[in-house]
Amino acid sequence: MDGEIAVIGSANMDIGGYPAAPLKAGDSNPGRVRLCLGGVGCNIARNLALLGVKVRFATALGGDLYARGIAETLEGMGIDLSLSLRLEQEHTSTYLFIADEKGDMSVAVNDMAIYRHQTPAYFARLLPELNRCRAVLLDANLSEASLAYLAENVRVPLFADAVSAAKAPRLRGILGRLTAFKPNRMEAELLSGVRIEGGGDAERAARSLLETGLGRVFITLGPDGALAAEDTRVCRLPSLSPRLTNATGAGDAFTAAMVWGWLHGLGLEESCLAGNAAAAIAAQSEETVNPALCEEALRQKMMEVQA
Repeated sequence: MDGEIAVIGSANMDIGGYPAAPLKAGDSNPGRVRLCLGGVGCNIARNLALLGVKVRFATALGGDLYARGIAETLEGMGIDLSLSLRLEQEHTSTYLFIADEKGDMSVAVNDMAIYRHQTPAYFARLLPELNRCRAVLLDANLSEASLAYLAENVRVPLFADAVSAAKAPRLRGILGRLTAFKPNRMEAELLSGVRIEGGGDAERAARSLLETGLGRVFITLGPDGALAAEDTRVCRLPSLSPRLTNATGAGDAFTAAMVWGWLHGLGLEESCLAGNAAAAIAAQSEETVNPALCEEALRQKMMEVQA
């Protein structure tokens, strides 16, 4: 195998502004400005690498300093970027947000135009490499046409992350081709048509998604934990994140652990437990991807819960 997992998706430079006092529109607000690496595909690739998985990452990078920083970070983790587009005349995907004094996002601008170059024609050139991997993971930042092309032509198991409620519908036409899929509550509602409010709603949503031919579904429910289902089996596990430092990136860690579980032949409940454990580890760090994540830490967290 050329690589254990090929991840196809976004890599952003996130720029965040955190005011020291309530925001004043039309004025310069004292506070902190921080840059960090982001993007769902990138976060999942980094988490997989921390878990010891060999990763090939197909994204699009521009000809700017952000691209250099992203490439240095990922290659420093052993992630192979040889499948990625390098477009010298383009700007690397950038997400700019301003938080309010409580830390909640007040306004944001995202510049993700570079991903228009990740077309079916581009992926056609990658197919021989993709089909030599053990599996391929897609994030829904890709266009609907590219997702459909990959679903039709990739011959190895496919996984997907919905990214957001706005982008989740792009996956509707390929759900039946997926080995496993990880939506959150809102994304599962949109794709299943089932409102998840309580009782057996999450299980009904999962059953609706499985009817498409989907192999496994893991619905993350925030503080209510997660529900996983396949065929005639279903399990529900509580959240493992009592000490919440930063929820951003917890879902990406869950997806990475879901794939890690599949690589290790774990059953439905163990895979869900791995996802919950990885999300808990992610949530304990101020960084989007917790550098403390590793296979030993994940197994230890799983053992603590089982005990």
